[in-house]
Amino acid sequence: MKGNRDIEVLIVEDDLRIAEIQRRFLEQIEGFQAVGIAASYIEAKTLIDILQPDLLLLDVYFPDMNGIDLLKETKLQLKQMDVIMITATKEIHRVQEAISIGVFDYIIKPVVFDRFKQSLLRYKDYHGQLLQLGKENTHVTQHQVDKLLRKDLDRDGKEKSYLPKGIDPLTLEKVMDVLGKVDDGLTAEFVAKEIGVSRTTARRYLEHLVSNDKIEADLSYGTVGRPERVYIVSRKATKNLL
Repeated sequence: MKGNRDIEVLIVEDDLRIAEIQRRFLEQIEGFQAVGIAASYIEAKTLIDILQPDLLLLDVYFPDMNGIDLLKETKLQLKQMDVIMITATKEIHRVQEAISIGVFDYIIKPVVFDRFKQSLLRYKDYHGQLLQLGKENTHVTQHQVDKLLRKDLDRDGKEKSYLPKGIDPLTLEKVMDVLGKVDDGLTAEFVAKEIGVSRTTARRYLEHLVSNDKIEADLSYGTVGRPERVYIVSRKATKNLL
């Protein structure tokens, strides 16, 4: 995977008017660069081999090839390259085949810019995470894998949250605000009083953050009574909390 630079995109589309629209769409999204346009199998193979792009925007039907066959071929060659299908093809077996091979997204023509941008921003986020994980780790946690596989963006490019039942995003944000303002370990009782909820509710939100590596938990042994669970924002967890 290449370093910190624009994501290089190869457009594989035999209708040059549509290819030009895609290229102009890309120009409007920061962090991407169209490195070429291929209108045939030979052009696509040649440019893939020479340019080694990060991402293909790939149609299905061409006069001399099927885009899904090209996708299979590149996967067999173990090329480090992702694919977003952009096609008028709506047959369910084609969609299923593309997904099973491993396309990042499948966009049906005619392409609407908002949908195009959403897909590209989601890919940019995914690509950036992979680069960062590759720099920092040789192994990943389950939480990191879940973020790679499930993260999505809304129409404004902001991350959608995937929260379990019983976890409200606004209440979660209040809990995180309290954690961000205090350096020492906090108890569920303290957080409950700060945001105006029950201790049981506060504990549920705190444990959710622990399970997602956002904060850490420890036991505090006081002079009287049972040990109390204390929630701590460590240096590592502080980075995750942001």
